[in-house]
Amino acid sequence: MLKLPVYLDNNATTPCDPRVVETMLPYFTEIFGNASSRNHSYGWAAEAAIDLAREQVAALIGADPKEIIFTSGATEGDNLALKGVFEMYADKGNHIITTEIEHKAILDTCKHLEKLGASVTYLKVNSEGLPDLKELEAAITPKTILVAIMYANNEIGVINPIREISALAKKNGVLMMSDITQAAGKVPVDVNRDGIDLATFSAHKIYGPKGVGALYVRRKSPRVKVIAQMDGGGHERGMRSGTLNVTGIVGFGKACEISLREMEAEGKRLSILRNKLEAALLQLEESYVNGSTASRLPHVSNISFKYVEGDALMMGFNKSIALSSGSACTSASPEPSYVLKGLGLGDDLAHSSLRFGLGRFTTEEEIDYTIQTVTDTVNKLREISPLWEMFKEGADMTEYY
Repeated sequence: MLKLPVYLDNNATTPCDPRVVETMLPYFTEIFGNASSRNHSYGWAAEAAIDLAREQVAALIGADPKEIIFTSGATEGDNLALKGVFEMYADKGNHIITTEIEHKAILDTCKHLEKLGASVTYLKVNSEGLPDLKELEAAITPKTILVAIMYANNEIGVINPIREISALAKKNGVLMMSDITQAAGKVPVDVNRDGIDLATFSAHKIYGPKGVGALYVRRKSPRVKVIAQMDGGGHERGMRSGTLNVTGIVGFGKACEISLREMEAEGKRLSILRNKLEAALLQLEESYVNGSTASRLPHVSNISFKYVEGDALMMGFNKSIALSSGSACTSASPEPSYVLKGLGLGDDLAHSSLRFGLGRFTTEEEIDYTIQTVTDTVNKLREISPLWEMFKEGADMTEYY
């Protein structure tokens, strides 16, 4: 039986997998030791659990366990990586290259670093959401210390050519960082194959708990160092002090183990459901998929429905479908999504977009319901839209946008 509301906002967060919860439970009440307590069995048990989780997290991205630094999530990881590299490599240079459509954790941190003397190049992207590699190479200077480009975009699901990007960085002796939050556990990510020197991701995007994540820091070829941004007991190889969240880290490890094992089959299942949803909704007039369809995550579709406000659409079914409107990057902002504007979309399309994020527990019945509900809501709103009526009558709509 269909349970409402249908949850299709898995890019924002995912429910904890019951197998993850089961693994975590003993660490709340029975194995509750501090992993830094080296003098008794409670601490040893906690440390052993951390060691196992570090191996599980590392395995998901092809890293060495010693290269995993546990954090509170990708936002902290992004801050630690960017600020830590900026401080550590200040003698080499102060120039960072990123793109205009990165996550705010990257963009806002870069803005902060600019106040501290950093020079940041924000590359534009094309209509598919991809940067021009020639522009990237041309932007590299002797002062460039870091290229920071996400593996896959959180709004449109487009996967960047990370191997080609990292090759350009390597050729010029520049470190390569990637926020892999949306990609890890969804598509194969291998930091060595992909040439990534620093990577960040969060447990709650892969059916683990909130409040825990990891920063990968390469140890060999080259050995990367970052200056700690939080001082204390020197935990996590001196890069991130603070008592480790043993329970969360255990859940993170289990979530990574499950994702690694089930990723391929899950990706195939979700891409079939996503394609079914997309094909049906594109039957509606003036509906468009945003971003590349050739290089993207298997579970994401961002669709604009012209002449319909995304927020109005969501209000039409907000009690029955939980998803995200691409019309604002923050709920308090009336501005259209900076990601969609970065693709060159006009306000009309940027304001009328919906992001569908399917997940592990999404069923075909839920997709059928979503197709019907979104279709009905779009048609209903267009029936009462004067702009839609004018468009159907052949009026020139350019003056209205």
